[in-house]
Amino acid sequence: MSIIVQKYGGTSVGSVQRIEHVANRIIATAASGKKVVVVVSAMGKTTDELVGLASEITDEPRKREMDMLLATGEQVTIALLAMALHKRGQEATSLTGWQAGMITESHHGNARILEVERARMDELLDKVHVVIVAGFQGIDQQGEIMTLGRGGSDTSAVAIAAALKAERCEIYTDVTGVFTTDPRVVKQARKLQTISYDEMLEMANLGASVLHPRAVEFAKNYEIPLLVASSMVDEPGTMIEEEGTMEQNLLVRGIAFENDVTKVTVHGLPNEIHTLPTLFAHLSAAGINVDIIIQNQTDSGMAISFSITQSSLKETLARLEELKGELSFQGIDYEEELAKVSIVGSGMVSNPGVAAKMFEILAANDIAIKMVSTSEIKVSAVIDEELMVLAVEMLHEQFKLHEEEPAVAVKV
Repeated sequence: MSIIVQKYGGTSVGSVQRIEHVANRIIATAASGKKVVVVVSAMGKTTDELVGLASEITDEPRKREMDMLLATGEQVTIALLAMALHKRGQEATSLTGWQAGMITESHHGNARILEVERARMDELLDKVHVVIVAGFQGIDQQGEIMTLGRGGSDTSAVAIAAALKAERCEIYTDVTGVFTTDPRVVKQARKLQTISYDEMLEMANLGASVLHPRAVEFAKNYEIPLLVASSMVDEPGTMIEEEGTMEQNLLVRGIAFENDVTKVTVHGLPNEIHTLPTLFAHLSAAGINVDIIIQNQTDSGMAISFSITQSSLKETLARLEELKGELSFQGIDYEEELAKVSIVGSGMVSNPGVAAKMFEILAANDIAIKMVSTSEIKVSAVIDEELMVLAVEMLHEQFKLHEEEPAVAVKV
């Protein structure tokens, strides 16, 4: 019997009624002759509520105790779901992340998975039990509970699928699949039948929130097919897999975007070999994530521009001031209220001119580009935040992403 791993997000298990609905879906999968492992998130807004409780006590809770607190959210869900399955006559056993063998590094709040010890799950699956695992959590080698950070339940599910050599991993959420862009912003956005790991990884890294990048990276590394579908309605989702069976007629497959971008420029830096390593190592040590970087040579020395999130601006400016004595730069300026819009598609690799077309579309709509970043399968442009929606709409229209692609066979 092959194994299917299913993951249900917080919205999908947000009430007792929705947990009952999920139980019916699980039983239907088990009845088809599959062994089933289910990974679940905390119910609805439970995690936010737990964070709120902690904030009522202290503004600076210790990270260890926050992990102890937040890990309880998923434990509520696994127990209730097991009860719903028992009521329907289906044997099921709930496991916390550590009971399921999820071993992580020692990093409270954002631990990475080191390995999954599968013995306990194998034992239960051999008894034809449905195994229900709490996502978002694990245990380090010292026995401390760790949480996995944003997207942790998705990552838990894919890691378990890889460890069990599952047939596929199914991610059930409140959307019906992966769209060409956010359908809440562009009404003509179209659901994709399939998308490659690389394209999905770029989309996730660039702001598409349907899947966390770590989960996609795990799936790519272990060649685990991912199905993204809705737990609310019964309709086909999007299959994420290797590129061999992908739809190929469109050069651009999707558009991702994110706001709250800030551009920082450091002027008059010394044009020396140690300047860049010193600058960015100092920012990295402070946990500041730098995205696009542009280097220019001027009469007064070197100018470095880079993009960061708006929330990290204050810390960035403070860290740069600490370096002023060492690097002797002349000044800092910054530009807020920016956004990043990106086009993604594996067809760009062998088709030059896609970036030029993107720039022409933006220019035709009087949208000035502040910064540019490219890879083999994406082009990103930083623009004024107030023009972000217009840019997404125009790019979606001009690259014809609303047009249906030929039907392809999707394995389910």
